[in-house]
Parts: sequence; structure tokens; C-alpha cells
Amino acid sequence: MSFETDLLLDRRRLKRRLVFWRGLTVAALVLVATIGFRQTGLSIEPEYIARLNVTGMIIEDRKMIRLLWRLAENDDAKALIVAINSPGGTVSGGESLYRAIAVVAEKKPVVAVMGGLAASAGYMVAMPAHHVLARESTITGSIGVLLETGDVSGLLGKLGISTEAIRSGPLKDQPNYTRPLTPGGREALQGLVNDMYEQFVDMVAKGRKMDPVRVRLLGDGRAYTGRQALSLGLVDAIGDEQDARTWLATAKNVERGLPVRDLSTATFAQRTFGAGLSDMVDVVWKSLISQSVSLDGGLAVWQPPGG
Repeated sequence: MSFETDLLLDRRRLKRRLVFWRGLTVAALVLVATIGFRQTGLSIEPEYIARLNVTGMIIEDRKMIRLLWRLAENDDAKALIVAINSPGGTVSGGESLYRAIAVVAEKKPVVAVMGGLAASAGYMVAMPAHHVLARESTITGSIGVLLETGDVSGLLGKLGISTEAIRSGPLKDQPNYTRPLTPGGREALQGLVNDMYEQFVDMVAKGRKMDPVRVRLLGDGRAYTGRQALSLGLVDAIGDEQDARTWLATAKNVERGLPVRDLSTATFAQRTFGAGLSDMVDVVWKSLISQSVSLDGGLAVWQPPGG
């Protein structure tokens, strides 16, 4: 066999290999893109119902906010189910999620489904929904705002440790763990809490079409069971996600058989390899956030006795 023939055969083998690997690469990219679309809830399949899972401590999530904005403009998403199982979180985190869900509610039906716990900011994020469902035993309500601080100055004194703050004004270091609140500091912080509470009241009054005066009477911080919340007008009905699907079909003409897609901001690697570890880190981080004291935002969270 001549040299030219050998060279021609080698080129053909190389070409077949290149075609094979290029085809395999394209197939892999298509598979990754398909999985990515489905995991984010922005499916390439037409017509579906999106589900937003609100769990654990609620903090500001800019990726999820952007995803909800995109969902509002996605004509394939026919409705949104907000599934809530949360004790609350930061006021700013609850507000940002509330506003993003409200954007979706302007374009398509939204129904909130409360699990075992949907209190404080967890209740707040249900307010833009057109229909709110709870279980009879759901812990919900707890309309209020909390700002905690502490004072370890006595302990520091016993240890012979002193601190000094150089500040531009008398309220700049309030609150401060190293010295008690001053009367002026307490008044200023109470003003912050009161203003955030009034914002919460306005959200509930608008969402439940309720007089703000009545919201304040119900919003003294206490929690209610789902059955109590129903009798007080804080939720619309007792039910679960199946009841939500029924309501969407009967009240909003959303086809009952449509698939439900979960919204997710996790990366492909996190979804595929690191879900368990990612969840553990998330729980620890959110727990640390919930125990911190800062003026970046008060807490709208339900705390059971001893919590």
C-alpha cells in the first residue's frame, strides 16, 4: 500500500473521530441545557405551573428576585404556587420577596400554600397571592418586627476589660454590646421597629383587603393556627397544593393537568453534586444570620418559647 493511500486512510479515521466527538459534545450541551431549564422552572416545554418553595429563614435573594421578574414575563408559565414553610426572616428579605411575587401576581394567577409554619415574614410573602391556603394546624400570623441586642458590659467589667468608642454622634454606636442602651438610643431603635411594623401592616391590609386598624389588633405578634387564621380572615381556605390546583382550574381556568416546575437558583454543579452539602451550609449560614444583631434590617420571625 502506497504512502498516499495510508495518508488518506489516516485522514478519514481522524475525520470520523472528530465527527464523533463533536456530536457527543453537542449532545452533552443539549442535555445540560435541558436539565438547567427544567431545574430553574423556566422549562423549554410549553405551558406549566411554577412553584416557588419558601423554606427556612427568609433573607434577600437577588437571584431569586430576578428569576421571578423573568417568570412574570414568561407566557409559558400559566400560574405560580408559593409553597411556604418558614418561621420568617429579615424584614428586608421578606419585603423583597413580597414585591417580586407581587410583580408576578400582576401578570398571572398566584396561590399561596402554607405548610406547617408560615409566620411573620413567612406570612408576609403570602400577601400578594390571589388565594391563600393553610392547613388547620399551620402556625401562621405573628405579624410584627423584632430587633434584639444585648449588653455584656458587666461581664467585661468583671474581667477588667474596658472599651471606648469614638463616634460622630450619640446614637452612632446604638445598639452596642459593650454598653447599655441609652434612653435616646432606645427611642431611636423603637422608631425603626415601629416604622417597619407599619410597612408590614400595610402589606397585610392590602393583601387581605382589611382595615389597617383591624390588622394592628390582630398583629400584636401572636401566632395563630390555620383554623384560627381562617376565622379571622388572615387566610382564604383550609387546604393543600391539590386544593390550590383545583382553585386555579375553577377560578382562573388554569388547566389542572399542567406540569409543575420548581423555581431554583442553584447552579448545575450544586444541583448535581452538592445538594446535600449546599443545604447544610445554607442552614448554618441562615441560622447565624438569624442570631445576629445589626441595623441592616430587623427580624420578622416567629420565635417559639425558648427560641
